Amino acid sequence: MLADVIDLLADPVDGSRLSAGDDEWRTLVSESGHSYDVARQGYVTLAGGSGLRYSGDDASMIDARETFLSGGHFAPFVEAVTANVENVLDDGNVAAEHAPSIVEIGAGTGYYLAHTLDTIERSRGVGIDVSTAAAKRLATSHSRVGAVVADAWSRLPILSESVDAIMVVFAPRNAAEFARILTPEGQVVVLTADVGHLGELREPLGILDVEEGKVERMINQASGHLVPVGEPEHIEFPMQLDQASIAAQIGMSPSARHIHPDVLQERIAALPETMEVTARAAITRLAKANS
Repeated sequence: MLADVIDLLADPVDGSRLSAGDDEWRTLVSESGHSYDVARQGYVTLAGGSGLRYSGDDASMIDARETFLSGGHFAPFVEAVTANVENVLDDGNVAAEHAPSIVEIGAGTGYYLAHTLDTIERSRGVGIDVSTAAAKRLATSHSRVGAVVADAWSRLPILSESVDAIMVVFAPRNAAEFARILTPEGQVVVLTADVGHLGELREPLGILDVEEGKVERMINQASGHLVPVGEPEHIEFPMQLDQASIAAQIGMSPSARHIHPDVLQERIAALPETMEVTARAAITRLAKANS
């Protein structure tokens, strides 16, 4: 709920603190007098004067994401992300009594964030996504999640040096803003697709592979703001996917925007009823460059 994370939220226009505008949390107001309506589903849109430049994933993509993730196919990924967040908090000596603060960028349905909050005692999280369809799911994903619609490439509506850990799972990375909102001991946990991820589906479905050197480019782009902590951790595991699961996986990805639905359906129908597909990704931890 927004009440659990209000001490982390900031006015996207000027960075001042937000508080409840009324006893029923129908609005959030900033110290500078700006007001933001809380949607009846429980999320709030915090965008600056120029508004949101993108709409993000639509309802069908969010439905596909929930369908695929709820099948547990990416369970090793979520376990690894949560374990790394736990390590970040341990390294920073962030005790449960501190009510650890976690932000997920591009949080989608809240699958990863909710699992992490379930695992880490008394932790609370802000899920940020540019999609209102995602925010509606986020708001109900966990009792200690505050759902926020915001643009990851703009100033994040989070107070400076207030966040103990940031999670980024196949989502945009704004290194300058991450460094601003992290506590001095805080870190970012980034899950990035590796070359060969879903490789068995690439040729038959006509989707592009992950480019080489993605993690190295991410680290270079963060230079000056964030620095890597240790070496990236590579994760690889097989999944047994039926055609419905494959359709959901592609439906939740950018590929869904580039292949006509009829063509995609025809290609999926030509696949075996069940096939083994390899998941590959890397987890990288990043700390503030000046910490």
